[in-house]
Amino acid sequence: MILVTVGLQGPFDRLIRAVDEWSALRNCAEVFAQIGKAKYVPQHMRFTDFVDPFEFKDLVERARLVVAHAGIGSIISALEAGKPIVVMPRRAGFREQRNDHQVATTKYFEAQGRVIAAYQEQSLATRLDYGLTLETSPRISSKASPQLISTIRSFLDNELNTMKFG
Repeated sequence: MILVTVGLQGPFDRLIRAVDEWSALRNCAEVFAQIGKAKYVPQHMRFTDFVDPFEFKDLVERARLVVAHAGIGSIISALEAGKPIVVMPRRAGFREQRNDHQVATTKYFEAQGRVIAAYQEQSLATRLDYGLTLETSPRISSKASPQLISTIRSFLDNELNTMKFG
């Protein structure tokens, strides 16, 4: 199954339409999409507006490939499950977002080799085809690294000492 998600922020018709068209061309029946309050109604894939967090986690675990907006929750969920993920960021220029922070998020994870990026819907089909050739993706831990915990602890200790004696 291919899981498509637009998250909870709002519709992302450009992504849903592009995946729906790809699904029709590839005759791919195993696509399930969480589309939010979309105006575009998919014709070639199963869909729902929203899924609860437990169902979402189950869908990610069962998915062969995840396709998502560049929401950090969607990306992290796929990476924790070891699933390849194709990411298409929402764009401010299309009024899908207030700014282009999702473009920055996509570039960051793409530079690490963690996501397959599609910046325009025209490139999405080739990215989806490539994503389906991948078996798994390197998993990330759902727990913070000891180094991060130590750094935060040191910072907080320093702040507390400054408040006591400063």
